[in-house]
Amino acid sequence: MNNEDQLRHDVIEMLKETGRQLAVAKNADSETLYRLILKTAETVAEAIDSREFGKEGHHRRVANLARTIGKELHLKRDRIDGVGVAALFHDVGKILLPAEILGKPTRLTTAEMAQVKTHVRSGHDLLKDLAFPWPVVRIVLEHHERMDGSGYPNGLTGEHLLMESRILEVADVMDAISCPRAYRPARGIEVALYDIKGYRGIRHDSDVVDACLTLFGEMGYKLTDD
Repeated sequence: MNNEDQLRHDVIEMLKETGRQLAVAKNADSETLYRLILKTAETVAEAIDSREFGKEGHHRRVANLARTIGKELHLKRDRIDGVGVAALFHDVGKILLPAEILGKPTRLTTAEMAQVKTHVRSGHDLLKDLAFPWPVVRIVLEHHERMDGSGYPNGLTGEHLLMESRILEVADVMDAISCPRAYRPARGIEVALYDIKGYRGIRHDSDVVDACLTLFGEMGYKLTDD
């Protein structure tokens, strides 16, 4: 078994074991369940990040921003915890994609991009049997949907999307644009803010964009994986 196969095997087995632990602990208090899930989510996030150039810390940064946007929007604590956990898991389906596609130093072909888009459905399938106390599986499935229906995998429009999914979508876009990729350098925060502002109410939820702009523009928020 090569390193890639071993990593894939380890992630899948970790998810299965967490599923077994959640089944046993289903009546535990919310804090115990949160700690159990968070440990797995952080480990999985690091494994996924390690396979893609420029993604070191990506899941943690997205989770931190998603949680902070949730607070700015005055979501309840359990919903903030849910979107934070979903953010740590959001690209778990990429564990099934070939490393040569994730690390390709040029833009992906149409066929390769279609293969990458399967990661949301794969993530859903990897997580669907885990008894999360939040709608993590749905959020992971919806995190590339857009308010105007231009996203994937199902082309859903805003009224059909969870608020947590809308938050994660914007947080993911912010980090994706700001940070480098194998095929391009980092574009920076200002470009990311310009993008989400330009698509406010079109691709991105207006309230989420406004909260994000407030965080970076008025409150000095910085993307961090701490």
